[in-house]
Amino acid sequence: MRYVFYAGSRNYFMRRLLLLFFILSVGVFAAVGQTPSPTPTPNDGQVVLPDDLKGVPDVAPNYKSHDMALPDLGRVGVDVTKERPLTLAEALRMALENNKDIEVARKTSSMAEFDLKASRGVFEPRLAGQTYYERATSPNVSIFSNNPKTTQGTVVANAGLTGFIPKFGTILSGTFNNSRVTTDNPISILSPQYLSSLNFSVTQPLLRGFRFDAQRRGIEIAKRNVELTDTQFLSRTIDTVSTVEKAYWDLIFALRNLQVQRDGVRIAKAQLEHNKRLVNEGQLAPIDIVAAETQVANFEQAVYDALNAVNINENMLKNLIAPTRTDAIWGEAIVPVESVEQTAPTTTLTDAIDSALANRPELAVNNAQLAINKVDQRYYSELRKPQLDLVASYGTAGVGGSQNPHFSTSFPTACNVDPTGPACAQQQANLALLTGNPFRGIFTNRYPTYRVGLNFNIPIFGDKTNGALLGKAKVDAERLETQREQLEQGIQVEVRNAMQAVRSGEARLRAAAISRENSEKQYASEQRKLDEGQSDIYRVLERQTALIAAKSVELKARTDLNKAIVDLQRATGNSLKANNITPSK
Repeated sequence: MRYVFYAGSRNYFMRRLLLLFFILSVGVFAAVGQTPSPTPTPNDGQVVLPDDLKGVPDVAPNYKSHDMALPDLGRVGVDVTKERPLTLAEALRMALENNKDIEVARKTSSMAEFDLKASRGVFEPRLAGQTYYERATSPNVSIFSNNPKTTQGTVVANAGLTGFIPKFGTILSGTFNNSRVTTDNPISILSPQYLSSLNFSVTQPLLRGFRFDAQRRGIEIAKRNVELTDTQFLSRTIDTVSTVEKAYWDLIFALRNLQVQRDGVRIAKAQLEHNKRLVNEGQLAPIDIVAAETQVANFEQAVYDALNAVNINENMLKNLIAPTRTDAIWGEAIVPVESVEQTAPTTTLTDAIDSALANRPELAVNNAQLAINKVDQRYYSELRKPQLDLVASYGTAGVGGSQNPHFSTSFPTACNVDPTGPACAQQQANLALLTGNPFRGIFTNRYPTYRVGLNFNIPIFGDKTNGALLGKAKVDAERLETQREQLEQGIQVEVRNAMQAVRSGEARLRAAAISRENSEKQYASEQRKLDEGQSDIYRVLERQTALIAAKSVELKARTDLNKAIVDLQRATGNSLKANNITPSK
């Protein structure tokens, strides 16, 4: 049943196709006798065909280059007669001494050291004081004086010394205050009057601030920042070393490739002269000379491309090692003298990864950040403790001077009542103690003051602010740990890729060397066949082009291998060790 249905369907479709073909045929014949539709025209009604454009001038329609002479092969701004041999070690030394990125990192590290000194300065003893003279006149508001106003002159000379015991957060202070007061107030016994006092105090935190405080936190963070900037300086040094190495190998490749292209021109010219001899001998057609001349011109273009690459790579290296834009090296032709036969390091993947995890500065930066985070956690934990400080002080004072000549004796005193009585004798004795040198009262401890007590500050509902800051610090620690895992995994990928690049580079170099050797043999063989009439000039030129390309590929493979070695040294953190460099700020 299915087969019958398929056959019937096929006959139906065949009839429909024949009908469609007939309709199309009638349409074609009808179109032949009709006038074609007009081409759309612009607004002015003019028909513009693509091959008949009006008003568009021809620009140099018959241009040809007739200058067949080779232009100058020199380099812009470089005197090629002034060659400067340069080893890789010299290039690295110059870069580390003159590179601007290194200098910026060095300055940043020095700034961090000054920050550490500044943070430690908070615990240095401080001497503070004041001295001044004051003369004040005020109205009289006392019933014991008939003067309408009182004039008082004061000379003050105070000094204080503050010290610290950083380990326990202890604050020690001592003050020595002195003043001289003169007055015309009749109720003042002494004028001039000398007042002196000597005071000592100590404040000792018992809870918050005993083990850690803001000052010690600042010092610890400054220490970690010094380590952090040192690590960043090391990272910048490694980056600079790797960049200079690659630039050095790129310049070697560019110079050697330029020589290869020049050799290509020399070979092409030799082939051209050989072809001319064969034409004279009747073995080649004159048109074969044109092919050889074209080959020479093509190789000359490659020479200029290679020369441009030399200029670019040389400027890149100079930019890394030159101290200024006016240095003499900019006008010299750098000649790298380092051997290109670099030995690839032999190491296992496990050892390479272990070396990277131990030496990579990125992980050291992460360690410094974690250390700073621990300092913050310790500080915020300390702030959550109640404040309880032990405060103790001791002071002694002395007074001296002369009896006030304006002192009024009209007031009833013991001596006025009974000049010979014991009360008068005591009054005279007290007056004798007041007059004279004020320091006697200090050193005899005549007027001592003692104080001891506690200061406290306790949040009633808990310290939410510092609790939140502590929680934030803990989350930040988790973030840094996650970043470290990410860094370690990324470093592992870099090491794996670098080791694979070295192995692949060695294989590519071997294959490129074989290809170059075979190209040399094929070119020589094709030349012999041409001389024997078994080949043509086009095959010879093809082999010639392949030979020059094979030489460039071999050079590129050698350079890529050296750069892969540089990347492996950087990935394992051994760039400085491999080049015998000890970083110094």
